[in-house]
Amino acid sequence: MDYKRILVTAALPYANGPVHIGHLAGCFLPSDIYVRYQRAQKRDVKFVCGSDEHGVPITIRAMKEGITPQQVVDKYHAIIKDSFEQMGISFDIYSRTSNKTHHETAQAFFKKLYDDGVFEEKESEQYYDEEAKVFLADRYIVGTCPVCSNDNAYGDQCEKCGTSLSPEQLINPRSALSNATPVKRSTKHWYFPLNKYEQWLKEWIVEGKKDEWKANVYGQCKSWLDSGLFPRAMTRDSNWGVPVPIEGAEGKVMYVWFDAPIGYISATKELTPMWSDYWQKEDTKLVHFIGKDNIVFHCIIFPAMLKAHGGFVLPDNVPANEFLNIEGDKVSTSRNWAVWVHEYIKDFPEQQDVLRYVLCANAPETKDNDFTWKDFQDRTNNELVSVFGNFINRAFVLMHKLCSGKVPKLHEDVMDDADRALIEEIQKSKAAVESAIEGYKFRDALYEVIDLARKGNKYMQDKEPWIVAKTLAENPDNQKLIDNCLHICLQLTANLAILANPFLPFTAKKLCGMMKVVDRMLEWENAGKMNLLNVGYPLKAPELLFRKIEDDEIKAQVEKLHANLVKTQQPQVQQNATTETEEAAIPAQKPEITIDDFAKIDLRAGTILHAEKVEKADKLLKLEIDLGYEKRTVLSGIAMHFSPEDIIGKRVTVVANLAPRKMRGIESKGMILMAQNEEGKLIFVAPTDAAMNGSEVK
Repeated sequence: MDYKRILVTAALPYANGPVHIGHLAGCFLPSDIYVRYQRAQKRDVKFVCGSDEHGVPITIRAMKEGITPQQVVDKYHAIIKDSFEQMGISFDIYSRTSNKTHHETAQAFFKKLYDDGVFEEKESEQYYDEEAKVFLADRYIVGTCPVCSNDNAYGDQCEKCGTSLSPEQLINPRSALSNATPVKRSTKHWYFPLNKYEQWLKEWIVEGKKDEWKANVYGQCKSWLDSGLFPRAMTRDSNWGVPVPIEGAEGKVMYVWFDAPIGYISATKELTPMWSDYWQKEDTKLVHFIGKDNIVFHCIIFPAMLKAHGGFVLPDNVPANEFLNIEGDKVSTSRNWAVWVHEYIKDFPEQQDVLRYVLCANAPETKDNDFTWKDFQDRTNNELVSVFGNFINRAFVLMHKLCSGKVPKLHEDVMDDADRALIEEIQKSKAAVESAIEGYKFRDALYEVIDLARKGNKYMQDKEPWIVAKTLAENPDNQKLIDNCLHICLQLTANLAILANPFLPFTAKKLCGMMKVVDRMLEWENAGKMNLLNVGYPLKAPELLFRKIEDDEIKAQVEKLHANLVKTQQPQVQQNATTETEEAAIPAQKPEITIDDFAKIDLRAGTILHAEKVEKADKLLKLEIDLGYEKRTVLSGIAMHFSPEDIIGKRVTVVANLAPRKMRGIESKGMILMAQNEEGKLIFVAPTDAAMNGSEVK
């Protein structure tokens, strides 16, 4: 079908914690690559997402922290939204399911199904916590999984083996609120008769999508359908969620997997008054990007809901990825075994494209894959730096050295087979990348991009324009050979910017700056062309696109990962209101010292007079501090947390008698004291304004 518009959704993340790289690799990075490509094609595409704020994990988190669910979602919605923005995930809207538009949209959807007689009203025995005095939603019940014997399976799904469950299937069920054994009590709920849509789903998926959907998606759907479908409750006993909008449903909210996917619709409503074009016109291509744990909800339950409602388009494709493990172990937020996106951004500032590259190159598209910090280092240094960045840097350096800093002419009279072969490769790469992205094979598409840069490196190495330049005194006509080589390499650079843009948007923008071209050059129709840079046009000096990742950086990340895991496994002495992430961030206490040991430390109040970044040291700031009796130079590893201009005038506490140490050729005399807040950001341990510079801090 020839679609007029494309609507892309990415799975709504739970707003009960930050996002980690498994989330990025699973659906957010693939969907962003796809959307950026479609925009470059100048197609009508909308990209919607938002925070899922009604899940049971959120209410559990609120109880643990001693705050309200609204406070939980407000906190994590902001962190998640900022992480996506920092990583260049280019949503047209990032909404949230706690807002008014979503509540109204979900209630209207529910009410229509109710008025049409779709739901089945049933009295049933539900688990009840007699200590907490509440009915327990599926996720409030934990127990042993009957499939894999995981002792902490939830009442709706085992997160270890992925099996969809009901609370009745759990062995030795217990309440997640009080740990008490739940009892059965009678309650009324409204069920969606999924079984009535079984035959339609079989025709739509088994017969219609077998050759279109990924094997993992199709296989999981067929397994569900072969096992038979049953009515599923779409309401819950709770005070947190979208209230059920019918009489007799007081104290009931919608099941989170009923209201959450409707969040895609409500977000589109917020985005544009033309929202119905993207949801209700048959010439719309709807694509859901998700992780494999959400396949059944997006491929069976939500489509059946849309079918029952009527008037909505169905998903054309649901390209779900598998899971990304970390250093050989499954991601676990409860054990803090994760690489958090907001922490990565702090530890590796301005290196967003590096993570985007590694996660796409190692994407779990067909099976679970493993992220290791060593692989992160190797791919960065051996592929981004040594292949992609190296080719572009050499092309620019040689252009400035051998062609007066301007794009040289292409002399057809001296073109050879190598020249023509590389031009052909450039033109073929466009079709290869395009085909892979359209087929949701983003890893293959990225390989085509890096392989084109690799071919450019080989071409330049074979041509050796720096050697040819040594013959110009004897044979001035050889300048034509140099011109041809660098003309083709520079046109290849422009093509690499276009082809890499969906994957490495920050890098593509930087390349546009180096080439002194507007971003419009990145439109897909320009890919494969050999006239993107005009002959005689002066280009800027090259900038290093990527930097090498050092061994000590990788060692620090691995140690951090293991240290955080150990901290979450330490026995708890007392209950407190910190989150799992915050608990993991609190370092273990160091060995005891005596008062005499402490007396050896000379702490002084000071004020930062000047601050600047240290060249070739991403983490260091050079500070000039007024200690009252003298001015000191102190190097501090806070560059990832503060801009130099923002800390001038800040009061600080300085360890004044610390032995001097040279770093990057600069002598540092002292150290400033810092602490971490709940988000892991450094804050100054500062004396009050009343304390004079140089006064002792005791």
